[in-house]
Amino acid sequence: MPRFQIDTDYLITVLQDLINTPSPTGDTAWAISFAQNELDSIGATTFVTPKGALIAQYPGLQDDRPRALTAHIDTLGLMVAEIKSSGRIRTTPIGGLMMPTVESEGVTIQTQSGTGIRGSVVFENGAGHVNKEAPTAARNAHNLEIRIDERTNSAEETRLLGIEVGDYIYIDPKFEKNESGFIRSRFLDDKACVACLIAALKALYDAGVSPAQRTHVLISNFEEVGHGGMDSLPTDLHEYLVLDMAVVGNGQNGSEYNCSLCVKDSSGPYSKELNSKMVDIAAGANIELKRDIYPYYGSDGSAYWRSGGTARVSLIGPGVDTSHGYERTHLDALRDTAQLIAEYLIEEN
Repeated sequence: MPRFQIDTDYLITVLQDLINTPSPTGDTAWAISFAQNELDSIGATTFVTPKGALIAQYPGLQDDRPRALTAHIDTLGLMVAEIKSSGRIRTTPIGGLMMPTVESEGVTIQTQSGTGIRGSVVFENGAGHVNKEAPTAARNAHNLEIRIDERTNSAEETRLLGIEVGDYIYIDPKFEKNESGFIRSRFLDDKACVACLIAALKALYDAGVSPAQRTHVLISNFEEVGHGGMDSLPTDLHEYLVLDMAVVGNGQNGSEYNCSLCVKDSSGPYSKELNSKMVDIAAGANIELKRDIYPYYGSDGSAYWRSGGTARVSLIGPGVDTSHGYERTHLDALRDTAQLIAEYLIEEN
């Protein structure tokens, strides 16, 4: 049986606040500050690395098999690549954003001065009454542009607004939770896991329980571009539990209602020994953990091993539908993921 009660209202509140805090890779300071404040409030010792990631430290009851857990706070996004002669903006995607899914989305262009300028993603020459190819043409970074909600018809006028190449563009996340327990939003990858991790740590804090081992928590900020998982971790780690969204789709074993254990992704298999341990912990807590294989996926665990990390690595996370698009998960998956994290943190062996 579970040994802790996860505060799901707190979990969802943290998740919604994180989702509504923009943090595309390379522009994560605001979200890192939010996570740091939450962890500080529940007894962690925290610091921000020179690279901008967040570390939280817990001494633990023992120190013979130190552990680390990670979840990434950086998300997909857009950046200004060119200011066109029309005054509109060509973008470059950050991470593996599926460009067709962002057509018609509202955005905020964040200028260097801190001003946010609204706009939307539209197809170039997209009027159906003008361009007969518009309904069937492929959508990509070359023909989707930002239409700015200001009077501008030239590159010069757009620059006078304070917009320049390299400015970040925040895509509206459109967070929504319904009575059926579904959560619909962009950027559940991986803010859902950050919220699950914080909620699990809060459960231990509220119960007055310390982790079984010296534990390091890494909220990484460069996962979406492949180099987030090694920042400032100690060299003597024995286990490294990676928390990232689980793949849901045709041919997959996981679902939106469950936490999944990834036994293999495109970088290869994860630790058989730690995977078996996670299966046993889940069974003891009556958590239905779905074992799965992700065909086109890499994680901070992959980056950790490629950087020379020697700890055993395992990967769990809540099932997320339509990853890298307009995503969806369920409260059941979030609750089980947070519960499994909490149970793992106090596991002595």
